[in-house]
Amino acid sequence: MRLIYSKNHLLGGTLLVAGTTIGVGMLALPVATAEGGLLPSLVIYFFCWLFMLLTGFLLVETSLAMPVDTSFISMADHTLGRPGRYLAWVVYLFLFLTVMVAHSSGGGDVFKELLFLPGPRPFSMLIYTICVLPVVYLGTRIVDRLNLFLISGVAICYVAFVITALPFIQSTLLQAHHWQQAPLAIPILFTAFTYQVIIPTLVQYMHRDVPRIQRAILWGSFIPFLVYSLWQVVILGVVPAEGAHGLVQAARQGYNAIFPLKYHLQNSWVVEIGQYFAFFAMTTSFIPLALSFFDFLADGLHWSKKGKNRIALCALTFGLPLMIAMSKPDLFLTALSYAGGVSCALLFGLLPPLMVWVKRKQYPEARRIVGGGSGVLIVIGILAILILGLEVLYQIG
Repeated sequence: MRLIYSKNHLLGGTLLVAGTTIGVGMLALPVATAEGGLLPSLVIYFFCWLFMLLTGFLLVETSLAMPVDTSFISMADHTLGRPGRYLAWVVYLFLFLTVMVAHSSGGGDVFKELLFLPGPRPFSMLIYTICVLPVVYLGTRIVDRLNLFLISGVAICYVAFVITALPFIQSTLLQAHHWQQAPLAIPILFTAFTYQVIIPTLVQYMHRDVPRIQRAILWGSFIPFLVYSLWQVVILGVVPAEGAHGLVQAARQGYNAIFPLKYHLQNSWVVEIGQYFAFFAMTTSFIPLALSFFDFLADGLHWSKKGKNRIALCALTFGLPLMIAMSKPDLFLTALSYAGGVSCALLFGLLPPLMVWVKRKQYPEARRIVGGGSGVLIVIGILAILILGLEVLYQIG
């Protein structure tokens, strides 16, 4: 802790951004980008990282012009009025719902593979959700203790998986490329590179120290880029894109990147490590997500978090996403695509330049984090709209 404080929270801020970014989206990346191939996917990774870096800086600029402890929805209200507030609230609700569906679906599949659970996929989703629900009901105290264990599991299993899987990489699998297919994965990549939800908290945590906030976001978002890139090399180098048990087929069936490994690796240890990594990664992001959704619903409905209300909030938090996931078990990729191509594109792609545009008109002398004037804001807004269009093409395709 002294190290973090001695650097004015720079290390803590960097880890906060990185920890928020890395999550369930990582398990979807190789299956979503398999048709494009390694090089096109890495180029798209870089584009998404850069785009999300810029919109993060725009949100910092907006946050600095707001009163202390202003939430993202309040920022939209201050700059865009009630329409902005209502839009942000509705899209936030949709984001929570779609990502909760993805966790319920993907977590159930991981649980089924890891524990050899009998029965169909929906049954595994139910069991997985039942295991997570009590943690959220008991609240943040138990989550804080559990989170260190889960994060340690993610880090250890990731390193162990990469090291043990490297000898199985086939260089020929990494040479395929289909550039025209690569952009279709951008909506899912948006989900994987999202961290902007913590910007208001980060600004206050780092005492509005702009240079350090910028460095924390830069390095905190670049760490996931490196982690994702190495992950991409390993998975695409071990599992072929095409074939009965390839990544493309896994995508069609709504499975994560770990699922097809067992058909292409002769080493059961590597597969098992990969399955443990998938479990830790899924659960590490599922629990804080569910807690955030719980708090979001309590705030929006103006319910207390005690007694029967707490039970009702837990039922709402887990019930609807679970029912949706169980009704259509292959929704893992689809839900993440909707989350990135609709919610993240609007909340963290289109709204940041709009809010900054209004803020700069209101406070022309206020500090600017992103240069380039109105032209840069227009370009970012247009790109966000194009990503919404890509989501439509992804769903049609």
